[in-house]
Amino acid sequence: MPINPKIVKAYDIRGVYPTELDEAQARDLGRALVEYLKCRQVVIGRDMRTSSQPLFEALAEGVTMQGADVVDIGLVSTDGLYFAVGKYGYDAGVMITASHNPKEYNGLKICKKDAVPLSGDEGLTQMRDLVNNNELRSQKTKGKVVQKNIDEEYIDYCLTFVDVTKLKPYRIAVDAGNGMAGKTVAALFKKVPGTLVPLFFELDGEFPNHPASPIEPENIEALQDKVVSDKCDMGVAFDGDADRMFLIDERGRGLAGSDVAALVAKMMLMKNPGSTILYNAICSRCVREAVEQYGGKPLRSKVGHALIKPLMRQHDAIFGGEHSGHFYFRDFWFADSGLIAFLVCWQLISEEAKPLSKLVSEIDRYHRIPETNSTVADIKAKLEQLEEIYRNKGAQLDLLDGLTISYPDWWANIRPSNTEPLLRLNIEAAGEALLDEKRRELLAIIRG
Repeated sequence: MPINPKIVKAYDIRGVYPTELDEAQARDLGRALVEYLKCRQVVIGRDMRTSSQPLFEALAEGVTMQGADVVDIGLVSTDGLYFAVGKYGYDAGVMITASHNPKEYNGLKICKKDAVPLSGDEGLTQMRDLVNNNELRSQKTKGKVVQKNIDEEYIDYCLTFVDVTKLKPYRIAVDAGNGMAGKTVAALFKKVPGTLVPLFFELDGEFPNHPASPIEPENIEALQDKVVSDKCDMGVAFDGDADRMFLIDERGRGLAGSDVAALVAKMMLMKNPGSTILYNAICSRCVREAVEQYGGKPLRSKVGHALIKPLMRQHDAIFGGEHSGHFYFRDFWFADSGLIAFLVCWQLISEEAKPLSKLVSEIDRYHRIPETNSTVADIKAKLEQLEEIYRNKGAQLDLLDGLTISYPDWWANIRPSNTEPLLRLNIEAAGEALLDEKRRELLAIIRG
């Protein structure tokens, strides 16, 4: 059965189950992975979605058909899968998850040795073509499936990023969104001080309480209310596969991903002076300013883990942060971990002995809009129009990722979607009135 081209994305395989991604395609992708990487062992983890188990069985069948062994690590977070690949030296790893997408979706996040990700440009397209061109060779010797429990070692490894003796026994509300954080965070709190106030920890791929996508404000409202009503020191929200993390301060206010990136960068530089810190082109100026203030070397990159991870390796960056809640660590095989980022922030708050809201106010004085999408018929022409308008207005321009327009008191980034005819707009300004003025101005041009 041919691989549906619609499911091969820039960073993973993803689609609606079973109309776009089904068992037959998972089986063939398992065969193609072994053929493409010449694997002997593939470690596979999965999330709690109702389709994850049947997709696992099909994927494992495909891997073993090609003569490779499957190491089944069961229900894990995506960063747990990265840990298994990096720690035990497996040839490849596959996480069966659709991350924050609705329940009808599922997908495959695939990496090779040392947790290096495969992407649409390198790996996923080639695997698709092996299937669609009938280039998979049958193998006489079948592989086997073995089970391995990584849960204890994974939590212990995450704890090496902090000094547990310095973590204050805070009261912390955690919203797992019925996703994999319900398993990992519960295990973590058996090893750390503090009181866990859990929300929606039951693993449930139907997501009965709210979508496991905390970047949308409506999906963190229950957590915000719980932080205030239970007088918690902070709140933490994870997405469905628990690789992204978002913080709520003690007043019930959600922090931007850039704020969390700046806090983690500060703590990492306190422990590793002079290190390189990477941040993407959509991050707030507060991230670069925090890196410079605490003696680090800031490095700006395009958006997306398949681009960030190689750049971090190239520059030996100790940490990388994205506005979207992805946080990458050199000593975690340059992979992202929401759990490690949470622990690092916990230690920073403990050592600074200040409320989270105070720490944020010290590093972030900017105002910003939520990322805003606009459907555009001719994306290339629209970006050229914007570039010409703002060049004539004396802006500093760069084309690292889409178009970034910069002035001393505001900046904006306009970049195309990887999968849809959309332009994504981000704006940050020194004041709310200026922010609203520039939002109206830019949207009038983009949608005009």
